[in-house]
Amino acid sequence: MKEPLNENFIKNLSLRKQEPLWMTEFRLKSFQEFLSQENPTFGPNLPISFDDLLYYKKSEEQKSDWKDVSKDTYHTFCKLGVVDAEEKYLAGVSNQLESEVVYHKNKTDENIIFCSTDDALKNYPELFSKYFNTLVDYKENKYTALNGAVWSGGSFIYIPPFTKLDRPLQSYFRIDTESLGQFERTIIIVDEGSELSYIEGCTAKSFSKSSLHAGVVEIFVGKNARCRYSTIQNWSTDVYNLVTKRAIVDDGGVMEWVDGNIGSGVTMKYPSVILKGDYSSGNCISIAYAKEGQVLDAGAKMIHLGQHTKSNILNKSIASFGGVSNYRGTVRISKNALFSEATIKCDTILLDDNSKSDTYPKNIVENTNSTLEHEATVSRVNEEKLFYLQSKGLSEETAKELFILGFVDEFKKELPMEYAVELNRLLKE
Repeated sequence: MKEPLNENFIKNLSLRKQEPLWMTEFRLKSFQEFLSQENPTFGPNLPISFDDLLYYKKSEEQKSDWKDVSKDTYHTFCKLGVVDAEEKYLAGVSNQLESEVVYHKNKTDENIIFCSTDDALKNYPELFSKYFNTLVDYKENKYTALNGAVWSGGSFIYIPPFTKLDRPLQSYFRIDTESLGQFERTIIIVDEGSELSYIEGCTAKSFSKSSLHAGVVEIFVGKNARCRYSTIQNWSTDVYNLVTKRAIVDDGGVMEWVDGNIGSGVTMKYPSVILKGDYSSGNCISIAYAKEGQVLDAGAKMIHLGQHTKSNILNKSIASFGGVSNYRGTVRISKNALFSEATIKCDTILLDDNSKSDTYPKNIVENTNSTLEHEATVSRVNEEKLFYLQSKGLSEETAKELFILGFVDEFKKELPMEYAVELNRLLKE
């Protein structure tokens, strides 16, 4: 049964989760902010009916052995390839169904913290409070405020100094309920000299009514540390995907976003990097493939604060069957970010006359010792190349498929092998 979103609901949610008073108060502050804010004035239209959403659903208790998980949940994650990937490729997994993590296993060194964000609040309160809501403020927009009010689940990771994982950690988010709102909160701290590769997957069943996914991700990259965050988002087309992701990088650190958007009806997502430290760098390589009924408004933000900082944005957009795939990004080289470099490259392919793609860049350079380069191309599928492929016996659809796979090749190279294979499958579909 759906409960109305009000202060009583939020108090009961916090009580159910056995949270400290400060978190209850934070949720209530966030709720009031949510009520006061309007939808973003840029990007796609968001006709979300907040009264129709289910804001919390717990399907079962968290387990660490697949034998103890319900058969339906086990088979769901088996079909998604998550169970097999854990055995072969991963150092730890966290799988969330609806509003809570249902399966979690950390196979790393005991000094590495990898748990659900709810568990981190209980078990590591000082570390949690040090980072929570410090990089993405709940007041930023209507959906960060909503996340602050009703957040549940997500991953909390702490990599201690000079620690390098030989395999990735992964979280998988699944929606199986109509009109569900999923509001996970993820916090990642990669301490000095350490390295982490983290993979995120997202899917949902298709329903006649819309669901909402409004997550918040905060990443802290220490001195000379490195973090790579890879996402393959394949939500069903009845999901509004409105996510705020941000990282801050200390001296000599590296932050890499590898961001794939294949699904959802509407996406607004702009992974950000704040290059605070000298000689820090940020990279974002992303693809968005919009088909009929989809509006994917995605991109990246790079904010240069330290000296000798570098950023690189590579965006690949594909639109077919009347889909809309836009790039929206911001790069700012501040007054004190001397001798910094930024590069932005946006490539788009339109597969028919009904599809659309626009580029909305905001590029700001506030000193004369830095450089910024921006390049954007929009093209249709090359008819001569299609004709050549068809002359070799390929159908038009197979020829287009090969053309698309070649177009996103740079993106696939950045993914772990098993996820590159999964991306190929999704693009072919």
